[in-house]
Amino acid sequence: MILVRQEIGDVLRDFRLQKGRTLRQVAGKASVALGYLSEVERGQKEASSEILASVAEALDVPISTIMREVGDRIAVLEGLQVIPDVLPDELVASVESELSLR
Repeated sequence: MILVRQEIGDVLRDFRLQKGRTLRQVAGKASVALGYLSEVERGQKEASSEILASVAEALDVPISTIMREVGDRIAVLEGLQVIPDVLPDELVASVESELSLR
């Protein structure tokens, strides 16, 4: 069984290590308890969208990049041979129209 929380935790840890930051540094900058962030990284806790956004900001990584990596890893685990590399035009158009309303 594929656990999304496990993949999210793995991706967050990978980005943190790529940035050369400690768990303590990221937790402090994201205003998240150190123990809780550790549990998220180990796939033991589900992170809310607010926590994910705070951690992404603390890592200086767009949340879309994090979620894209999670999706790609899940696709590989599901055995997909081809992972789309482009967003469908309809999705881009709908997001652009929503953003223009803000």
